[in-house]
Amino acid sequence: MRETRLSPILETDKKYLSDEIAYQKTLISRNLWDYRSSLAKILKRSIDIVGSLVLITLLFPLMLLIAILIKATDGGPILYWQDRVGKWGRVFSFPKFRSMIVQADSMQESLEKYNEHGEGSVTFKMKNDPRVTWLGRFIRRGSIDELPQLWSVLKGEMSLVGPRPPVPREVAHYSLDDRRRLDIEPGLTCFWQVQGRAEIPFEQQVELDVDYIEKQSVTEDIKLLAKTLPAIIKGKGAS
Repeated sequence: MRETRLSPILETDKKYLSDEIAYQKTLISRNLWDYRSSLAKILKRSIDIVGSLVLITLLFPLMLLIAILIKATDGGPILYWQDRVGKWGRVFSFPKFRSMIVQADSMQESLEKYNEHGEGSVTFKMKNDPRVTWLGRFIRRGSIDELPQLWSVLKGEMSLVGPRPPVPREVAHYSLDDRRRLDIEPGLTCFWQVQGRAEIPFEQQVELDVDYIEKQSVTEDIKLLAKTLPAIIKGKGAS
């Protein structure tokens, strides 16, 4: 009789113990995932800081030469500053070596019909853009115009690897799916940058960016950085 009365209690205890073990396993798994995620972020940021400092130091003579040539060409500003959208929609100032004539932005609406991505597309690309200077064509082909963004990487507004930061007018046309590319810090290089740059249609750019976000790792970043230099030398997709 005593054993019969204790059985329901023991069964309840077993269920409670089983649930508690399952809960503890879940908690440990979650904490382990958080730890790995935090460690990966720290490692990625460390690579960004060290990498940007090394590149700024090594490339400073080249950047100084380009700055002198831009100023000597037409006397206009050396840097072109533009608002770009970063992680979670945060807007930041994005520097490039100026590769176009002064006041080039005011001409874009009149050139929209020549957009190779299609009139009304989120992104704009035009071969032989009349606004680009002779020096601008050279520095664009080798992505030299992007070098000032190493400062943005050092500041933490960008990363060496990540989706390229869009301009606010592009983001205004984003769908909810498109906004997924804003889930992480933007970068200097990404999947579509090494596969064809501006020649890649916007929809495919988003797919590749989301694919990177879901697969991102230090190993993946190193692979992308290693592929970036050959892509720059080939100049494929440069406008």
